[in-house]
Amino acid sequence: MKVTRFTESQIVAILKQQDSGQTVAQITREHGSSEATFYNWRAKYGGMQVSEVKRLKELEDENRRLKNGAARADVRRAKLGLTQKW
Repeated sequence: MKVTRFTESQIVAILKQQDSGQTVAQITREHGSSEATFYNWRAKYGGMQVSEVKRLKELEDENRRLKNGAARADVRRAKLGLTQKW
């Protein structure tokens, strides 16, 4: 899993700096990130509050766990010969 340097609240605060008139170049230079990262954050989290971003991350984690569980179940079924031949 990818490790991030910024918390959800930091990302939201960084995105809100643009509302105060700072350019993206200034913001990214100040925080040591790239403009591409800023635009990715804006596409994913733009307009969200910290609580909404945290909830989104929780849902993404839950979705990942469920997909991994389903994949493991498929492997077990295949090993037991329980897959259907269509």
